[in-house]
Amino acid sequence: MLHSPIDRVASATPPAIAARVRGLSDRAIAWLFVAPSIVLLLAINIFPLIWTIRLSFTNIRVNRPNASVEFVGLRNYISILTDNDIWQSMQGTAHFLIWTIVLQVLIGFSLAYLINKKFRGNNLWTTIIVLPMMLSPAVVGNFWTFLYQPQIGLFNYVVGFLTGNDPSSFSMIASTSLAPWAIVIVDTWMWTPFVMLICLAGLRSIPSSIYEAAECDRASKWRQFWTITIPMVLPFLMLAVLFRGIENFKMFDLVVQLTGGGPGSITELTSINLKRAAFEQWRTGYASAYAVILFVTVFGLASIYVKALNKVKQR
Repeated sequence: MLHSPIDRVASATPPAIAARVRGLSDRAIAWLFVAPSIVLLLAINIFPLIWTIRLSFTNIRVNRPNASVEFVGLRNYISILTDNDIWQSMQGTAHFLIWTIVLQVLIGFSLAYLINKKFRGNNLWTTIIVLPMMLSPAVVGNFWTFLYQPQIGLFNYVVGFLTGNDPSSFSMIASTSLAPWAIVIVDTWMWTPFVMLICLAGLRSIPSSIYEAAECDRASKWRQFWTITIPMVLPFLMLAVLFRGIENFKMFDLVVQLTGGGPGSITELTSINLKRAAFEQWRTGYASAYAVILFVTVFGLASIYVKALNKVKQR
């Protein structure tokens, strides 16, 4: 008598198909199960990439479906690489990327090092610190836009209290010199807990016997920190930098909520510039070439970085 679903499925399978399946090797059966995932991956990722590359060599505009599409060769790529506005947005992206990574790594590692020390309320403080990364970027953007208000914003009052200046004498998101730092502060506040968790995992993976052996050799705490802690946590730090670097290179929603790329175009990152070319100017071929350039840049830098990470892990 058949009881399990597997037995019922096996009994309902036609004999010809059952015989053919029994004749398959384990490798063939594995490919049979993996094949749907591979097909889905190709349909979702690979096909759009190939289609984007194809469009990048044309002058297509999706808002003009009846217009003739011409092959323009490398004209879109040359236009992008010689555009001063593009290079300005690249510079703004590099500023945002470098400073957020530096601050998040320094603060995140410091918090992880402190939390790794057992003290009362350790779990509570860990939960409180992790809260910002649980919020939606849109919510965080609106929340900090309110905090940055010159008249009623808490941020200006805190800065004014610490410096003695009038809180309404400056605006973080309306000043060309302060707006880039405004988004750096918000992104650091939101994603430092992510770096902290990765560093905390690295710190807790270090065997205590190594520190005990160092103490037997009379190594100071400072020497233990630089010769044991840093080298063994370095792969985790590099992994955190990789994740945050890729995410911040394509940062979009948080900046749109905070500054919208302004004032002027001082905080217009490459992702915002790409969106305007694709969905405001409707230069689809041009935007496709732009997207390909960004993809090659991120993929190339990430590949080089992963090779360096693997060398550090194999030391």
